[in-house]
Amino acid sequence: MKKPKILTVLTIALIVFFNGCKKDDYEATVFLCPLVVSTIPVDKAIDVPLNQVISATFNVKMDAETINQSSFIIQQGSTSVDGTVAYSGLTATFTPASPLIPNVLYSGTIKTLAKDLIGQSLMEDYKWSFTTIAEVTLSSNPIIGGTTSGAGTFKKDSVINIVATANTGYSFINWTLDGTPVSTTPVYQLTMNGNKVLVANFSLQLIVGLSSNPAFGGIITGAGSYIAGANVTVTATPNSGYTFTNWTEGLNTVSTDSTYAFQLDAGRNLVANFTAMAADTYTLNVTAVNGTVLKVPFKTAYNSGEIVVLTPTAATGYTFTGWTGDATGSQNPLPVTMNENKNITANFTTISGETFTLNVTAANGTVAKVPVKPAYISGEIVVLTPTAATGYTFTGWTGDATGSQNPLSVTMNANKNITANFTENLPNTFTLNVVANNGSVLKDPDLMAYNNGDIVLLTATPNSGFTFTGWSGDANGSQNPLSVTMNDNKNITANFTSQNPIGPIVVLGTAGDFSILTKSGISSTGITSVQGDIGVSPAAASAITGFGLIMDTNGESSHTTIATHVTGKVYASDYAPPTPGKLTVAVSDMETAYTTANNLITPAPVLEQGAGNITSLTLAPGLYKWSTEVLIDPDGSVTLSGGANDTWVFQIAQDLTLMSGAKVNLIGAAQAKNITWVVAGQAVLGTNTELQGTIMSKTLISLNTGAKVTGRLLAQTAVTLNTSTVVKP
Repeated sequence: MKKPKILTVLTIALIVFFNGCKKDDYEATVFLCPLVVSTIPVDKAIDVPLNQVISATFNVKMDAETINQSSFIIQQGSTSVDGTVAYSGLTATFTPASPLIPNVLYSGTIKTLAKDLIGQSLMEDYKWSFTTIAEVTLSSNPIIGGTTSGAGTFKKDSVINIVATANTGYSFINWTLDGTPVSTTPVYQLTMNGNKVLVANFSLQLIVGLSSNPAFGGIITGAGSYIAGANVTVTATPNSGYTFTNWTEGLNTVSTDSTYAFQLDAGRNLVANFTAMAADTYTLNVTAVNGTVLKVPFKTAYNSGEIVVLTPTAATGYTFTGWTGDATGSQNPLPVTMNENKNITANFTTISGETFTLNVTAANGTVAKVPVKPAYISGEIVVLTPTAATGYTFTGWTGDATGSQNPLSVTMNANKNITANFTENLPNTFTLNVVANNGSVLKDPDLMAYNNGDIVLLTATPNSGFTFTGWSGDANGSQNPLSVTMNDNKNITANFTSQNPIGPIVVLGTAGDFSILTKSGISSTGITSVQGDIGVSPAAASAITGFGLIMDTNGESSHTTIATHVTGKVYASDYAPPTPGKLTVAVSDMETAYTTANNLITPAPVLEQGAGNITSLTLAPGLYKWSTEVLIDPDGSVTLSGGANDTWVFQIAQDLTLMSGAKVNLIGAAQAKNITWVVAGQAVLGTNTELQGTIMSKTLISLNTGAKVTGRLLAQTAVTLNTSTVVKP
């Protein structure tokens, strides 16, 4: 009795259950109600990939026509996402038309419009949500300052490293996140907790190159790479038997003090000049604080018995009181007989005890005082230079000074309190900083700040002997005048090139038409790339090996296979005319150029620089001569610093050797086409080396694995290449 009752109850329940998703009253065969049983991504998922195809799987087969953009909806907030809906098997898919946005909450809905094959709808809309993976975005400021790596998408709480790598001529400053500095190390580790937009900030590096004339005349310090605007001090210390003469740059004397300090606003190439002391000559060193001393005559060395007259002049607020050291008394002027090296001090004391204080206040900026003292003598002059903080502009002085003169000279005739005032830049205003060396730039209009969208006209005017060559920084090209639209803070440099280049001239003649030219052969091992033509003479084409030569139809030249690539043509003495005559002339020009370059004596050569090891040296344009071999250490480098038209000639009596990883770097506007290495021995470039310039060798030139030359290889015997690159400049 009990079993029939139970079966009856179950039957009724099943009928009610399976027909509960129907809207009409008829009773049909029992079917399952359509349901969403799973989704990808699952509900509340995080770190969803940006290219995710979104899917929903049903418990029964659905009517494909009801699975569409009206029934399958993906939204970001209240905004629907564009995409393509498809249905297969039990699964509906939604493919977004474009990648999803990182670190955003999305919602998905399968609406009751979706029906199964017998027309049954979902009982209610199915909803779920998910969050996309966060993204790290990196950029460089300025763009040419360096590169970044480590950008991408990362899971929540993952720890990642981002890396900033400065380009040549720049240094890394810091990482900023939304404008706020977060790290001063180029490798920055962070934990993902949302999208990150970081900027790697770089600063232009300027090179101070130093050399001695003569090379063994003394020791120089202060060369190196500095941030623009840095205060640099270079020092020259004469060796025994020499005296310091002056610092020169090009043809100009820039200082007669052995310690020379300057603010760096462009690359410098300074020469410390020393003078050999003749027998029985003596030096006279005079020290003066709070005054000056005139030496007549003024020399770096004096003959024995020569008389020098010293005349002291006190600074404002001081009086001369007498001599100490190798002179005594208070005679003025003082005659000094030079019978030995002498050191004399001129002493000055204050006229009275009256001194004054100077208090300078600066909010939202700084003020440099020169000189910096706790108290100043009456009448002493102090120079004040204000510098505004980021987002502010200097607007003027108040207190015991007025106006907006910058810098400001203050005469100390009373205790003074001066305030430098800075005004916050208005929103959407920007600054324009223009740098011009060897020329000037006119700004029209010339304002401290510009409104967003303002147009400023820049007109570059070169100094005498220079030519304007173009803009760099936040502008490029050579348009002059240049219109600049102010939509950001901008730093622009006007570049000028000397019309009178420094250094000797080497004429290659028709030998300069070739990337590689030899007399006895060219061989290649591995995959070698040569940009330009190559040729041999008087050797025949059989002396060119490893290139897979294919004769051209004219018989005058050949070309190479893809594996060992020569972009130009290949010439040999046994090819059809006029090739043999062309090669004879080119080889003769090569020999003449070698002899001429090797015998150059002007400008006066720098002798035995670095005793033959030029690793880590920075060399200015000019003529250099060695009686030994020349070497660059493993992974070391030598830097050539100069202008676009400056030249270098290196006369080497023995071998030129670049050890593995060694490099020749160019800075400023120096160009490989203006550099010549004249090598009496062999020129051997080790693995992964880089050399700039033309090599003219009396014998062999050998490039090992990975070696690269931006220049020409002109050898009077052979050239051997092993997976190397030659680029004709």
